Amino acid sequence: MAHINLLPWRERLREERKREFFSILAGVVVIAGGLIFLVHGYIQAGIDNQNTRNEFIREEIRLLDARVIEINELQQQKEEIRARMNVINNLQGTRPVIVRIFDGLVKTMPEGVYYRSLDRLEETISIVGISDSYSRLTELMRRLDESEWFDNSDLSEVTRIEDGDGNQTDAYGFSLNLTLELPRDLEDEV
Repeated sequence: MAHINLLPWRERLREERKREFFSILAGVVVIAGGLIFLVHGYIQAGIDNQNTRNEFIREEIRLLDARVIEINELQQQKEEIRARMNVINNLQGTRPVIVRIFDGLVKTMPEGVYYRSLDRLEETISIVGISDSYSRLTELMRRLDESEWFDNSDLSEVTRIEDGDGNQTDAYGFSLNLTLELPRDLEDEV
């Protein structure tokens, strides 16, 4: 039989398959690298797009925060103006009340009683005065309690007045506090 050496042929075939395998492997690596590059580029573009949108939203939020602060400041100014308007309206509404208070004080004051000072703090009126007798002072307290304008008269101090020589006189110095009581029909107007 003849000897045929198939080794070089097999070896060439093996070498050819090896080259083919490495070529295919290199092609797959190149294609895989290209695909990875494309996928990475696509994902990076999506991330960049989302970052751009996020930055736009952050900027809009900053603008809205500034507007909210401005709205809060305007709301506060509005409340301050409303409070001022209420004070002005109350003052306008109670303007005639002051005249009526003085008129009520004059009508309740009996002869022989004199006021030295009047102080009003909100609804409380403090009176310091002189009475030429204790009975006149009692009459003043009774009239104040009967008045529709005053309530809770409280005589806090009564002292006998001395003349210039240190002798006591029949006059009394007094200090009293009253609560201002607006009549019902007037409260509805105010």
